[in-house]
Amino acid sequence: MNLDDEDLFRDAMGDVTPLKDCANTQWLRAPSTKEPRTVQREDEEENFLTRGFLDIIPLNTPLEYKTDGMQQGVVEKLRLGKYPLDASLNLLRQPVETCRQSLFSFMLQARKQGLRNLLIIHGKGRDDESHANIVRSYLSRWLQEFEEVQSFCVAQPQHGGAGALYVGLRKTDQARLENRERHAKRSR
Repeated sequence: MNLDDEDLFRDAMGDVTPLKDCANTQWLRAPSTKEPRTVQREDEEENFLTRGFLDIIPLNTPLEYKTDGMQQGVVEKLRLGKYPLDASLNLLRQPVETCRQSLFSFMLQARKQGLRNLLIIHGKGRDDESHANIVRSYLSRWLQEFEEVQSFCVAQPQHGGAGALYVGLRKTDQARLENRERHAKRSR
């Protein structure tokens, strides 16, 4: 790493807070871009995430979203980082198309595993046109394209602050069934 790279790295990481209390978190990395995947397996879906023109969301506008009918208390608990994180995806310094592919694969995997609470680290740029803010703006659009995403919001400082998002997913049908059975047993 040359001196310019070190300065860029320190500049980019200057306000990052190390993660704490992540013993039960699964960490997933974006796939390597050295070996492109050309064969699509039959059990994989086609990536439907939008490409192309994007309205950049200003840095001073916090990213947040919730579906209709979502209880405000649940959103507030997510915003405060009170739910245990099931998995995390790090998109720092990845090209936009790699971020698109990584997010799609990550979300499919989260759905298959029945995960509920995710952390997506996108980084934080210093101006609206920075690469990190372009990825952040795409993330806002992409996450809303998944029907299992119920809400997302800016993470707490210990999880990356404005450079990361908490994402709340819907319960799977199996999880709903198990929950009903558990509550039915209590009322007997």
